[in-house]
Amino acid sequence: MNPQAKLIFVTSLLLGTTITISSNHWVMAWTGLEINTLAILPLISKSHHPRAIEAATKYFLVQATASTLVLFSSMTNAWYTGQWDITQLTHPTSSLILTAAISMKLGLVPFHFWFPEVLQGSPIITGLLLSTAMKFPPITLLYMTSLSLNPTLLTTLAILSVALGGWMGLNQTQTRKIMAFSSISHLGWMAIILVYYPKITLLNFYLYAMMTAAVFLTLNSMKVLNLSMLMTAWTKAPSLSTILLLTLLSLAGLPPMTGFLPKWLIIQELTKQDMAPAAIIISLLSLLGLFFYLRLAYCATITLPPHTTNHMKQWHTNKPINPSIAVLTTLSIMLLPISPMLATII
Repeated sequence: MNPQAKLIFVTSLLLGTTITISSNHWVMAWTGLEINTLAILPLISKSHHPRAIEAATKYFLVQATASTLVLFSSMTNAWYTGQWDITQLTHPTSSLILTAAISMKLGLVPFHFWFPEVLQGSPIITGLLLSTAMKFPPITLLYMTSLSLNPTLLTTLAILSVALGGWMGLNQTQTRKIMAFSSISHLGWMAIILVYYPKITLLNFYLYAMMTAAVFLTLNSMKVLNLSMLMTAWTKAPSLSTILLLTLLSLAGLPPMTGFLPKWLIIQELTKQDMAPAAIIISLLSLLGLFFYLRLAYCATITLPPHTTNHMKQWHTNKPINPSIAVLTTLSIMLLPISPMLATII
């Protein structure tokens, strides 16, 4: 892609995100979401492969529908209350439509169907943007309207998302699809606590974005697209494979890694809110996710592929590790000891 064009699209992404997260008026928030959608489409379809074009088309249709619903929700609220302010979304029907619209934008169950397909058709770095940066504006809208949302509905969507993200990730062999189902599962954890303690949702999102960025950048450096390629990657880049192992375990939420912190805070807060059954269900369902993270980690660190005749051996290259991967991995593994400080902040 032309560097000037890429610069314009990336700047538009930053602009759209900034407009949405800093706006008070629904129309401004909607404008930011639209700029974001239009800016990411060329980045999805830049390879001109039929699958990339299909992914861009699916993404456009879903996001356009969700944006229409956001506008419809805000107009309904303005019709009944006379308020266009984002924090004044008080009409129950508007809240319901907004929850559906933002769920569609994020990829929460039952509006998750588009996300794995779009991620599979996109380049790895665009996949990283779709999994992290593109989810930030909708999450900020949920954060600002959290007082008006229906807790029962959000809890139901959250448990379904964690369950479906775990189950559907089990039989995948493509790394991008596995990361898509991982994203759906993590969104469930964010949605369940949103009404009760919105700041934990934001903390969870920041930590999730950091860990996911580390995984995607590592996969991009290793040029790994599926599990069979991952099995032969140890001989090519042992240090990156080790980094991938640790980051995946953090993403699974195992102590003493950073990924354990948001799960710990969420379970604690749910218990305080007399929602122990929901906490138990969501904790048990996250074991499904742990299984496929462990499978990925096992494939990444296996020293010899099972069928040596079918796989071409990779040359061992001593390329220096990208500094951003090193920084993100360190943060993804070692932030748990400062959790008391984070807990006082939120």
